[in-house]
Amino acid sequence: MKKLYVKDQSACMACLACENACSEAFYKETNVTKACLHIIEKKGAVKTQVCVQCGKCAEACEHDAISKNAKGVYVIDKKKCQNCGKCVDACPFGLMVKDENKDNPSKCIACGICVKACPADVLVIKED
Repeated sequence: MKKLYVKDQSACMACLACENACSEAFYKETNVTKACLHIIEKKGAVKTQVCVQCGKCAEACEHDAISKNAKGVYVIDKKKCQNCGKCVDACPFGLMVKDENKDNPSKCIACGICVKACPADVLVIKED
């Protein structure tokens, strides 16, 4: 299974380079609210939230538009997606993005753009 992991949380400087790279990749704009991962503050510490490929989004989709690919990554079939937003609501981490100007939501596809953008080597893509 291919997945994005937090390799070294303590190294995160909350510079948001990963979030910016993700939003640029999906939406061609720098906007952290459109990133499929989040840097948050929790109990006074920085925490990096990434998609764990749990499949809750796929379970919520009534149109079978989200399925697991050969590498174990849940992906959205844009032709089947009705943009209802149920997958977005189902994400336990709030990591799916629904933009009113797009026909489909977006989610982490473990592409590695955020990994390359991180100057502190916090993130990694692994294939189990």
